[in-house]
Amino acid sequence: MIRVAILGSTGSIGTQTLDVIRMHPDRIRATALAAHSNEAALERQAAEFDAKTTTLFSKGGVQSLIELATRDDVDLVVVSVAGMIGLEPTIAALQSGKRIALASKEVLVAGGAVVMPIVKEAGAVLLPIDSEHSAILQCLWGDRDSPSLPSCRGVEKLILTASGGPFRGKRLAELETVTLSDALNHPTWRMGGKITIDSATMMNKGLEIIEACWLYDLPPKKIDVVVHPQSVIHSMVKFNDGSVLAQMGHPDMKLPIQFALFGPKRLPSPAKNWEPAHTPSLTFEPLDESVFICPGIAREAFAMGGVTAAFMNAVNEVAANAFLSQKIGFLTIQRINEQSLSAAPKAEPTLNNILAADEEARKWAAAKLRL
Repeated sequence: MIRVAILGSTGSIGTQTLDVIRMHPDRIRATALAAHSNEAALERQAAEFDAKTTTLFSKGGVQSLIELATRDDVDLVVVSVAGMIGLEPTIAALQSGKRIALASKEVLVAGGAVVMPIVKEAGAVLLPIDSEHSAILQCLWGDRDSPSLPSCRGVEKLILTASGGPFRGKRLAELETVTLSDALNHPTWRMGGKITIDSATMMNKGLEIIEACWLYDLPPKKIDVVVHPQSVIHSMVKFNDGSVLAQMGHPDMKLPIQFALFGPKRLPSPAKNWEPAHTPSLTFEPLDESVFICPGIAREAFAMGGVTAAFMNAVNEVAANAFLSQKIGFLTIQRINEQSLSAAPKAEPTLNNILAADEEARKWAAAKLRL
């Protein structure tokens, strides 16, 4: 029986994780649940799943998440909280020997230089929940039995797919006047506000490029992005002999969640089964990086090293939230993200320096945007 702690249990990933647990009550149970502030929903979840430990981290802060993630009655921690608050609990859980199912991008985007050495030195298991990184993992794993991250020997490049978001095909001038309602109208996925804005700016692909560099130990030049509007192929791996493997399915997060919980074991899933006839046409387009500059910004942030990616990530979060509050225009997001590269401090990527860079970036962005 796998005993699970879910950090962010009332959010989108958290509730879908509980859907997976409902389907496999003989294999997995929710032992501990953490929510930001939705106390009523947290109490309902705890009652249904008989979770003995709960916490509201809006009151208890990061320490309450660390304590929950390192409990003796927890084997696996699902990290699905929004923002940097997931970094320290992930580190603490890894150091306590827990398996990690990771949905919070900030953990690797900002803290990959700290997290991945712990994973490697401790022989720990950290599996991604992102549909794109789950797809890559499944293509690299095949039918292997070990849950550790695979080697990329023989890999020419990874190909991350993108739906293109609500502004696919738009020219830069057209993006000057788009509204919040326009940006939140994602064509294939239903997600939280901030990640939906990241999809509209294509920064979500930039963050995924950085995640892929850390997860698979590859340079940014070996990670491509292609626009695939149907969102059926979730990503691909191209090998040195020219062959390409792809993972396919409906746009449904329950399958990558389940794979992160049980992988490499394959079990019946609550996700809707995909058949070729469901999507008879699959199309691909190049990403127009002259319009959507955020993936290139993220590549450069990773290449610059130090705490640059942590700084950029925090600036992007402040800008995306400012747009959600209708305080800035859409293109201001990518403009300030670009400016963040030259504003980032020069420092070694230690945990303390990463946290300090995150705090500094938020103050810098708020001043720059006059929030």
